[in-house]
Amino acid sequence: MHVDLPEKRYYKIGEVANAFGVNTSLIRFWEGEFDVIKPKKNAKGNRLFTIEDIENFKIIYNLVKERGFTLEGAKQKLKRNPDEVVENHEIISRLEAIKAELTKIKNQL
Repeated sequence: MHVDLPEKRYYKIGEVANAFGVNTSLIRFWEGEFDVIKPKKNAKGNRLFTIEDIENFKIIYNLVKERGFTLEGAKQKLKRNPDEVVENHEIISRLEAIKAELTKIKNQL
């Protein structure tokens, strides 16, 4: 899953939801379900997500939306083998970036 967000320190919930193509309610729900998502809150109580939160959302999105894990299954996978899940996700992300670049080059030919 390629998420297109500008580089900055914090992201608002709407930015995160738009980047993943989901509703803000799903972002709030996953925040409550997965303890690896820990947004900061400003004085008004608005959630501010870090790049680490975004990376964790990518992993959760991959497990639940792309690979079909149940929420409980995704939680167990993250608890049992967090390093393996992160490593696999990083490999997949790199391969997707390479594929996108190759497609771009092919289209230019």
